[in-house]
Amino acid sequence: MGGTFSINQKEFINQAQNITKNIPTIAVVKNNAYNHGLEFSVKCFIEAGIKAFGTTNIAEAVKIREINQEVRIFLMNPTAEFDAVRQYQLDITLPSLEYYKKYQQSLNGINVHLEYAGLFNRSGFNSAEEMLEVLHHEKKLDETERFNLTGLWTHFGYADEFDGVYEEEREGWLSIVETFQKRDIRIPVIHAQNTASFVRDGLFDGHTHLRLGVGLYGGTPYEEAPGTYNQSISLSAPVIQIRPLSKGMPCGYSAAFVAKKDTKAAVVDIGYGDGIMRSRASYECEINGKMYPIRALMMSHMLVEVDDCVSTADTVYIYNKNLRVDDFRNRGIGAVSEQLGALNFQTLKQEVY
Repeated sequence: MGGTFSINQKEFINQAQNITKNIPTIAVVKNNAYNHGLEFSVKCFIEAGIKAFGTTNIAEAVKIREINQEVRIFLMNPTAEFDAVRQYQLDITLPSLEYYKKYQQSLNGINVHLEYAGLFNRSGFNSAEEMLEVLHHEKKLDETERFNLTGLWTHFGYADEFDGVYEEEREGWLSIVETFQKRDIRIPVIHAQNTASFVRDGLFDGHTHLRLGVGLYGGTPYEEAPGTYNQSISLSAPVIQIRPLSKGMPCGYSAAFVAKKDTKAAVVDIGYGDGIMRSRASYECEINGKMYPIRALMMSHMLVEVDDCVSTADTVYIYNKNLRVDDFRNRGIGAVSEQLGALNFQTLKQEVY
């Protein structure tokens, strides 16, 4: 038995088509495509018209290339595995002046995207001047020694916030792009916008691609975001036992739940070892169309207080159309990517229909 992660393939493809609006898009498929399954997601996104993919993991980048020989694959984390980059025809990020100075002689012929740190400050150059210093040095080299300037990018860390920081972040980035435009430096791929930024502003002038994550998977980028976001997944597990509980009877680790009355508990075949976040267990699950409180979460089991309408083998839903991942984000459980990324794809069964 165990938990089942189910995906409606048609809905998944339609969501990708609806969110991208035929705009060239780099689909972010890191961490097993938000745990939707890398191969499944890449093939579906290709069917939806997406021709470029981004991941932080070179093993995932190689897998994408094995799936398709034609798509663009962008490695968003710095790497020194240059032989693999060449073999699998990957684009890579160029994250800093220090990185360039260290690896310059190894970058010849490789497609690089200059990365701007911006206010997020996770990775990237601190200024346009630093990036221009790299390009100035490249011009001095023989053509056979140069990298291929393929992209310019950043990441918006505040696009889902409304306190004015995103506007500052956005203007700083647009000034970088303008600097390159004024110098007539032609860059084939310019990408910065995640789902939240795109929903708020549309595609920026001078940008060639979106770079979307959560919206492709049906999650809203922020509460009350306009548009339609079709969550095509559900997470469920079966009831494996019904236990009667007398008033005062404890159950779960450290008596996580003590019955306040004579009641019943459904033992469900899923737990935090399968990636259910402990904070998620503070809220309800759905059985036979009715909501029931989760009372205890263990490594491989979950206890739900139920009534006489629930029986052994009934299906318990942790996520579905009525229990959206982004609704729990709005309740403070964690970002959509956090909830999905926590799931244990090694123990959950995947079902596509």
